[in-house]
Amino acid sequence: MNTWLFKTDPDTYSIADLEKAKRATWDGVANNTALIHLRRTAPGDEVLVYHSGGDKAVMGVARVVKGGYPDPKQKDPKLAVCDVEFVRRLAVPVPLAAMKAEKGLAGFDLVRISRLSVMPVSPAHREVLKRLGV
Repeated sequence: MNTWLFKTDPDTYSIADLEKAKRATWDGVANNTALIHLRRTAPGDEVLVYHSGGDKAVMGVARVVKGGYPDPKQKDPKLAVCDVEFVRRLAVPVPLAAMKAEKGLAGFDLVRISRLSVMPVSPAHREVLKRLGV
C-alpha cells in the first residue's frame, strides 16, 4: 500500500464534501508530474487530503478504490483521474507550518514543491506525519 497527498482547494472540493459524498472521482489534475503520480495510484492506497486554501493543512484521510485511469470527461488521453472514498477527518488538522518545522519532513515534496497537487508520501515521511496527528 502506498500513501499519497492530494491537494484540493476547499472552496472547490473539501474533505467535508468527500465525507458527504462518501466516494468521488478525483479529477482536475493538469500538472504532468502530478498526473504521473495519479496514474500510479492503486486500490487500497491511502490518501492524505490537504486543503490548499486558507487552511493549508492535512484535513483527513481517504482511500483509493479505483486506481488511476483516463478521465472519461476529457478528450485528452493524458488526463487521468482516480476514485477515492472517505475514511476519516483528522481530530486536529496538521498545518503546513508544523510540517515545515519538522526536520524529518525537510525532503517532503509538499515542503519542497508546494504547487504539486498529487505527490507520494514515503514511509519515513508517513511515520513523521503520524506523529503529527495524521
